Amino acid sequence: MAGIGFELRKLLKKDSFTGLFQAYLFAGVIGSGPWIISILAMLLINFLSLKAVYLPELIAQFQVTVTWLIAFSLIFTGGLQLYFTRYIADRLFEHQPSRVLPGLHAAVLASFAISLPTVAAFLILTFDDVPVLYQLLVFTTFALLCLVWLLTVLLTGLKQYKMIILIYFLGYGSMLALNPWFAQWGKEGLLASFMLGQTILVLGMSALVWKEYPSPRLIDFDIFKKGRGFPSLLATGFLFNFGVWIDKIIFWLGPTGSPVLGGLRASPIYDSPIFLAYLTIIPGMAVFIMRIETDFAEAYDRFYQTVRSGGALSTILHLQQEMTFCARESIFDIIKVQTITALAIIASGPALLKVFGLDPLYAPLFHVNVIGVGIQVILIGALNILFYLDKRLEVLVVSAVLAALNTGLTLFTLQMGPELYGYGFVAGMLGATVVALKIIDKELRELSYKTFMMST
Repeated sequence: MAGIGFELRKLLKKDSFTGLFQAYLFAGVIGSGPWIISILAMLLINFLSLKAVYLPELIAQFQVTVTWLIAFSLIFTGGLQLYFTRYIADRLFEHQPSRVLPGLHAAVLASFAISLPTVAAFLILTFDDVPVLYQLLVFTTFALLCLVWLLTVLLTGLKQYKMIILIYFLGYGSMLALNPWFAQWGKEGLLASFMLGQTILVLGMSALVWKEYPSPRLIDFDIFKKGRGFPSLLATGFLFNFGVWIDKIIFWLGPTGSPVLGGLRASPIYDSPIFLAYLTIIPGMAVFIMRIETDFAEAYDRFYQTVRSGGALSTILHLQQEMTFCARESIFDIIKVQTITALAIIASGPALLKVFGLDPLYAPLFHVNVIGVGIQVILIGALNILFYLDKRLEVLVVSAVLAALNTGLTLFTLQMGPELYGYGFVAGMLGATVVALKIIDKELRELSYKTFMMST
C-alpha cells in the first residue's frame, strides 16, 4: 500500500482541515473496499424499494444473489489476492514493474480456471427452474467480482486517489441511478444494474492499471514458478475469507435458512443485522489505513533502513521502541474509534433499524454483530502489522484459528437458540484477535534480536 501511504502523508502535510478530511475520506473508501460499498448500495436499494412498487420477493432474490456472489467470489479469490499482492510487491521492489500486468492476467486466468467451472456446475445443478438469462447474469457478475477483487490489490499501490474515488462513484452511482429503470425487467433487471456497476469498476480500474504498469507482454506465468511466490499465502487468504463468511453460510444452510432462488438460501433473522453492522467498520478502516500506512509504515522504514545502513545499536534500539509504540497506538486508535462507533449505534436504539426498514426486534442481534465486526477491524489491523513483519506462518495460524473458532462456535450457538445468535461470530473474531496481538507483542519485543540473527 505504498501508494496510499504516500498520498495520505502528502494530504496531511497540508496541515488543514480540508487535507485531513480528504485523507480520512480516501482512507475510508479504500479501506472499506468494493464489497462494503456493495452492501451499502444494496441497503440503499432496499430502502428505496420501500417507497417504490417493486415486489418484495424480487428485491429479496436480488439481494440474496448478490450476497452469495460477493461471499464466494471473495472466498475463491482470497488466496490469490494475498499471493498476488506479495508477488507484485516483490517485483516492484526489484524494479520490475513490467511484470505487474502479465502477472495480473495470469492470476485472473488461474482464478477463473478454479472458480468459474464450480459456479457453472452449481447453476446447472440447482438453477434448473431459473431463467437462463438470470443464470448468465449470475455467471458474468461472479467473473466481474473476481476481477474487481484482484484489481483492488493493485489500486492500493497507486497514487491517483481522486481517480479511484471517481471510479467507485461512477460504478456504484450508475448502479443506483439505473436501478429503478432496470427494475421493470424484474430480478434480471436488478441484477443487470449491479453487473453494469461492476463492469464500470472493472473498466476504470483496468485503465488505471494499464496506464501505470505498461508491459510488452500480455500474460506471464512467472507468478506461479517455484521460488517466485509463497504458497502459504494461498491457504492464508482462503482461510481468512472462509473464517469471515462461515457464520453467515452456516445460518443460510442451517435451520434458520430458507430457500430463496434455485440453490440460494438466506437467513432472514441473521442476514439483515450482520450486513447492516458491516457498515459500521468504515470509521475504523479509515483510522486503520491512516495509522498503519503513515505512522507505522514510516517507523518500519526508518528501522530497517538504519539496520541495512549499519546504524548505531542505540539508534536501532530507539527505532525499535518507536516502531513498537506506533504499532500499539495504531491498534489502540482502532479500538477507540470502533468502541465509540459501537456505543453510538447502541445508544441510537431501534431508530437506525427503522431507517433501513428493519424490525426493532433485530436490535439485540444487531448490537452483537456491531461488536463482532468492530473486533474484525482490529484483527485486520493486527494481521497487517504481521504482514509488515513478514510473519506469514503466524498469519496462517491466526487465519486457521479464526476459521475453526467461527465454525465451531457458530454451530454451537445455533444449537443453543436465538439468544446466542451472533456470539459465535464475536467469540471467533475475539479469539483470533487475541492470538494475533500476542504474536505481535512477542515479535516486536524480539525484533532487533531476530533481525540481526537472520542477517548473520
